[in-house]
Amino acid sequence: MYRRIAVSLGALAVTVSGSIVAAPPASAAPGAPINACGETGFDPSAVADAGGSPLPGNIDIRYPWPQLVTVPVPDPPQDRTRVAQDPLPADPCADPCPDLTDPAPESPDGSGSSGSAGGSGSSGSSSSGSSSSGSSFGSTGSDDSSVPRFSIAPDIEPIPIPVPGPAQPLPPAPAPEAPPVEPAPVTAAPPAATVGATTLVAQLTGPGSINRTDKRWQVDGTDLGITWESKPGEVSIVFGDTFGADWAPPGANGDDWRSNVLGHSTDTDLSDGLTIDSMVQDSRCHAAEILGSRKIKNWETTTIPTSGFAIGERQYLSYMSVRRWSIVPGMWYTNYGGIAYSDDDGSTWTKDPYARWENIFGLNNFQVAGMVPAGDHVYLFGTPNGRLGSVAVARTPKDQLLNKTAYQYWVDGQWTPVGESRPTPIVRDTAAELSVRYDESRGLWQMSYLDTVAGAVVLRQATSPQGTWTAGVPLVRSADYPKMYGGFIHPWSTADDLYFTMSEWDSYNVYLVRAELGG
Repeated sequence: MYRRIAVSLGALAVTVSGSIVAAPPASAAPGAPINACGETGFDPSAVADAGGSPLPGNIDIRYPWPQLVTVPVPDPPQDRTRVAQDPLPADPCADPCPDLTDPAPESPDGSGSSGSAGGSGSSGSSSSGSSSSGSSFGSTGSDDSSVPRFSIAPDIEPIPIPVPGPAQPLPPAPAPEAPPVEPAPVTAAPPAATVGATTLVAQLTGPGSINRTDKRWQVDGTDLGITWESKPGEVSIVFGDTFGADWAPPGANGDDWRSNVLGHSTDTDLSDGLTIDSMVQDSRCHAAEILGSRKIKNWETTTIPTSGFAIGERQYLSYMSVRRWSIVPGMWYTNYGGIAYSDDDGSTWTKDPYARWENIFGLNNFQVAGMVPAGDHVYLFGTPNGRLGSVAVARTPKDQLLNKTAYQYWVDGQWTPVGESRPTPIVRDTAAELSVRYDESRGLWQMSYLDTVAGAVVLRQATSPQGTWTAGVPLVRSADYPKMYGGFIHPWSTADDLYFTMSEWDSYNVYLVRAELGG
């Protein structure tokens, strides 16, 4: 049943373990949070103002301009520079690194400080390769604002040329396995979830957020917010393409670009938001990129995490290597889907060179993956690149997680080792940003994803990984949050309360949402 999403940020401002929770004052725009430090956040339900001239003020016309780019192969080693985080200030409104995050006021002669941290390129709809120069014509004065200003400029289209680079040592490949073919009949579907009130709890990242990530870790714009229990009493939270102080809405943009960043939280009370205690840093107050990327369009634009989990002391991430973003909004092309691991609580990561699902002809169904350990196996749920694919599933013994030859794919009612190229869909839908959780106490599987055609983040349930899965029940809709995506389930959700993170493109930040479940 459809319900209007209510925005609730509490009645009073409170400080909880370093995070700030506040209600917007009566004068604030509807839904726009203002934290206890008086910093205004973003309203993910906002829509563009339809007033004013129907013509845009500027019309940019781009034409493709090929440019040869040499790419040393193999990839260089991951930068593992790490700087321990100092304790956050006792006053949550105090900035830990004002020399880095608080711009100096302009002097009377108009000069001032305006630098930004390192990095290059951009992700999102317009990745690396922007114009160098161009021509413009049209209105140049303020007396005729109804006439748009046109500009014509080249849009750099890199043509990567691989060249030999320094050799990098490779670990030995795992011994080949020959897993058997095992029957796997579908199970009866449980009752579909009953979704009651859905509440936007808090803005987790960016300016005006409860975590003030812009001031603490130079995370001004980011997305995803994938969580998993990294050890008892702690969750890790990983974000996608991340930008620093030079970021400005809408969308993903800026020079201080990191393909991904990771934080930790011990917050067990999600009713007022999720407090981020720390983030992995490569310098003072600067969140580190944990999985490197080449940042070269048409080769590897970025590497984006898609799920995380822990087995013993080791943590794992599934991720996708994005070759380029499509000109079609919401679509992209991948090189492969892979697995990385960390043995130091997420500080540094290693991309396994063998646990990869190559995207041959763009048809592989395990490019955007959600991985879940359960029982003796780890289950790999996957969709093709982009946002229009069905969901398939594979599994492997926990002790063979990084051995791709040990995987069995669910095909026509059985687990088989030869089904990677033709798995049987367990959900036939237009699924994006897949998130899967196993509730061991109830023997219940839950799956959320963005249903692209329905314009909703939906929830399905099953009693086995291969299903039968229930029909998708909407959690949030694009009618309420016009440019939302994501929908990653928090591992400490309960039978009554499902918590998940939602991203929104224009504000390009992450929000925590609570859905009441019943029945």
